[in-house]
Formats: sequence, structure tokens, C-alpha cells
Amino acid sequence: MHQLTYGDITAAADRIAGRVRTVALAPVEPDAIRAARHGDGPGLPGDRPEESCEVWLALEFMQHTGSFKARGARNFLQAHHDAGTLPAAGVTIASGGNAGLACAWAARQQGVTATVFLPTTAPAVKVAKLRGYGADVRLVGTEYAEALAACEDFAGTTGALASHAYDHPLIAAGAGTLLEEIRRQVPGLDTVVVSVGGGGLFAGVATAARHHGIRTVAVEPENCRALNAALEAGRPVDVPVDSVAADSLGARRVSAMALHAARQDGVRSVLVPDAEIVRARQALWDDHKVAVEHAAATALAALTSPGRGYRPGGGERIAVVLCGSNTDPADLVRRTSGS
Repeated sequence: MHQLTYGDITAAADRIAGRVRTVALAPVEPDAIRAARHGDGPGLPGDRPEESCEVWLALEFMQHTGSFKARGARNFLQAHHDAGTLPAAGVTIASGGNAGLACAWAARQQGVTATVFLPTTAPAVKVAKLRGYGADVRLVGTEYAEALAACEDFAGTTGALASHAYDHPLIAAGAGTLLEEIRRQVPGLDTVVVSVGGGGLFAGVATAARHHGIRTVAVEPENCRALNAALEAGRPVDVPVDSVAADSLGARRVSAMALHAARQDGVRSVLVPDAEIVRARQALWDDHKVAVEHAAATALAALTSPGRGYRPGGGERIAVVLCGSNTDPADLVRRTSGS
């Protein structure tokens, strides 16, 4: 296993400089975080240390293809382009949707074909976008693991370059460049909060964060807990996949890179229920008119959940990564003017 290093992150940053969008950040009032926690009492003045914290939303859903995945895909394909190892058969990947979109976009930048395998449960909005990028889309099985097996068979028979949604050092290192951009815009950053599926974003961000002495909070749905289960077992293990955020966070097992990163100092694993993910996503729409995926709302749910979430300390400076927006907003509730 390649143990991701901070040097991998800086190399990725140099490689994709000017080829991806710099993440924008927006401040959130602590009152909005407290108000989102239904079930919390009013408390007494000064009895909540989070009242003096600063919360920033990292708007990575504005990235090319609508998610952070563009960073890793660009780093992966640019590295192979620079090394002269991009085959005529193009690149192939299995994905819940976002990694496929990023791969197809990056492949188009390099002028090669992308063949993308998705489970049949992938959202129609992601399938349509993939075809819009010119990808050859193949729907296989009902889970990511089944699409991955088909992708591996395809790569073996055609000679296409096999990419991965999360379990590759170039992919994870590209994702880690996000933390470098956040900390430059939020001096004195204490904590970064990220949602976790297979662990590519987490591994990259946590590796960069640890270098700078920044805490990482890894957030998963209660019923898509590949990282949390691996920490308990001491090794990557298969877990059931059953969550409203499964289209993006539905990896059956976490990468060894992610588990290694999670075992380092300054990392906390948090689980949140689906109901809190749905509520955090709705709150982003109600308060900011931001429509994000359930995967993105999973990170915010760590702060807004009244149960097992993350509670900041006094004066803590926190960045919450909103990682993607490839979603159908039709299920967001439109409040009437009288409500």
C-alpha cells in the first residue's frame, strides 16, 4: 500500500494548478448552526462553547463537474499524460456517479475516451451529465462493488487505463489539494469536516491537515460506515450499504490509505443518521438557497445533529466541505412566503 504523504499533495497541487477551480468559502453564523439542532434547549448565555466558534462552508460543489472529484481525476490523468502512459483505449472507471463525471471531464481535456461503469441505482441526473461529457456509460448491478468488477474486467480485456473512484494515491492526493486552498483562506484553521465514502477525499484532506496540525472530522451515515467499521476492526471490512447518501458514500469498504490516515493523531470519526442528513440538506436550501447532494450535507450534519455529532470548542475555526451538487433538487421543500 502506498502511504500518502504531504509531498504527494504538494506534487498534485503543482500538477493541477490552473486546471481546477479554487474553492470558495462562505461564513455561517453560529446561530444558524444552533438553530438547526432541533431538540436543543435555549441554554444559558456562555454555556455553549460553540457560540464563539467560526464556521466556514467550503463550496467545493462549485468545482468542475459539480464535485471535488475533478481534482483527483485531473491529477491522475495529467500524471499519466506527462509520463506518456495514456493508452489509445482511453480510461475506464467505476463510480456512483461523481468520480465518473470527473473522469469523463478530465479525459475530454486530454482528448481520450472514458468508459464509465455505474450501478443501475445511479441518479439519472448523473447519467445524463456523463453522456453530456461524451462518456460511454454502462449500467451494471445495484451497488458500486458490482460496477467495479465489471470495470476491472473491461480494463483487462481492452487495455484501457483503470482509474478508481477513491483508492489510488493520485486520486487521493488530488483531493488533498482542497485543504491547502482552505487553509490559505482561513488563517488559524483548527478543524476540517469531511464526509467519507471510500475515503479518497478524507485520506487526502487528512494527510494535508495533519501536516499543518489541523484536526479532521470524518463523517459517515450510520448505515454506510466503512471507515468507522474499519477503525473498530483494525482493518478494512465489508459493511452494509443503506443510506440516503449511498449514491456517493456507498462504498462497501474503505481504502487502506484512508484507514492509515484515520489512525493518525487529530482524526475523529463521527456517524450521523439519515434523518439528520436530510435535515441538514434542507437547511442549506432554506438558509442559503444551496442545493447539494446528501453526501455533502452529511458533513454539515455532524455539526447540526443533536445526537452523536461533533461539538466544537470555544473559539474553534471550522471548515465544512460541501463536496458535491450533482443532485435532483425536486425533493427539497419549497417554503411558501407565509411559512
